[in-house]
Parts: sequence; C-alpha cells; structure tokens
Amino acid sequence: MSDMTRRVRKAIRHFWTVRQQQAASQGKQTGQKDTGLRTAVTGGKHLDGFVSLCRDLMIEAGLPDTSVFWKSHLELPGYYRAEKSWDLLAVVDGHLLSVIEFKAQVGPSFSNNFNNRTEEALGNATDLWAAYREGAFKPSERPWLGYVFLCEECPKSMAPVRVKEPHFRVFDEFREASYAKRYEILLTKLLRERLYDGACLLLSTAKDGLKGRYQEPSEELNFTKFANSLIAHAIAFARTRS
Repeated sequence: MSDMTRRVRKAIRHFWTVRQQQAASQGKQTGQKDTGLRTAVTGGKHLDGFVSLCRDLMIEAGLPDTSVFWKSHLELPGYYRAEKSWDLLAVVDGHLLSVIEFKAQVGPSFSNNFNNRTEEALGNATDLWAAYREGAFKPSERPWLGYVFLCEECPKSMAPVRVKEPHFRVFDEFREASYAKRYEILLTKLLRERLYDGACLLLSTAKDGLKGRYQEPSEELNFTKFANSLIAHAIAFARTRS
C-alpha cells in the first residue's frame, strides 16, 4: 500500500466516522432519524480529512503553512457575485496559487442533489475564471482549481437511471448511466474543458468506509493524479519564490 493510499484511507475513515457521529448525536437530540442523517451530510466537518490532506501536500511541496487557508479567510471575489467562500486556498505573498472545493453525496436522495452539485460545480468555476479574466486576483498567474468528490456507493447510486426526452435526445453517454457514472462523466468533462485543473472521484460504502476502503472508478480521476498535479503546481511556484 502506497503512502498516498494510506492517507486517502485515513480521510475516508474520517468522513464516515464523523458522519456516523453527527447522525447519532442529532438523532438523540431530536428523536428523528431523518434529521440526523441530514445533519450528517450538511455538518461540514466530514470532509476535513481530505481538506487537511491537500493542505499538507501543499506545505510538503514547499509552501509556507501560513499561506494555506482552510478554516478562515477563505473568501475570494467573484465576477457574478461579490465573493465566495471556498474550502481550501493557497495565497502566497498576494498571489493566488490554488483553490480547491470538496463535496460529497450520500443516499438516499441522488436525483435533485446531482443536479444541484452539477450546477454548483459549473457555476463556481465559471465565476472564478471570469473574475480572474477581469483581474480580480492580480498579480496572480492562473491559479490551480481542484474538485474532490466522494460519492456513497450504494444500490441507488449504482443503478441505471432512466432519462427523460420529451423534445430532444440526451447525449448517448448518459443512457443507462447510474448517478455514480454521471458524476464520473461530469468530472471528466470539467477536466477536459479546462474548467478545473484537477478532479477526483471516490466511491465508498458506509460500512467499508469505516475501514477506510474506497473505489476509484476512473483512472483519469484518481486521487494520486489529482495530488500529483497539485503538488507539481505548488513546487513550481515555490521554486520561483526561493
């Protein structure tokens, strides 16, 4: 097992452990199971293992730890809105180096959440690049934009989804594609359209995730490739500042 795999497994265990704890805690307080599950999804701390991992990778690549922000000072100006709070930023001597967003989706509902995540990912990238084009981050060169997504591997996320075509045909790659496959298609297209510089898709079951187990359905979207791209960008920048 590689060191990177061990670190990802630790982040996976953190995700499912925190989610389980949040659900149990909220369920005890309210006596409502559904509310507890929703709190587990929206609690905000379950992806901190991945945030911490990416932060450490940039510091190990040579960035000062004071230049990597993950708990505060996360706002960047937008073009279509005043500002957005991101999940992880690296800003060195007034230069915006990297921006990363971390998202997850667990069951039971995938339909509306998938559309929301798609619109969010597209909108955030479009807004960031428009702001960059208009000089919002001067004197920064083009920052590195990344997206990490963890999807629960379960029957509802892995089953084929029927498409609706009342007027026009959908693209063939979406036919019989599960929600997990749709996320793979989405992230692949985001990369190839250069809306994101790095994207990662991980699948994990609630049971095996507590043991740190996960799947990477796409070689193009595995965490090692994502990390290597981020590290290379950080190293290149650190060398120019030394």
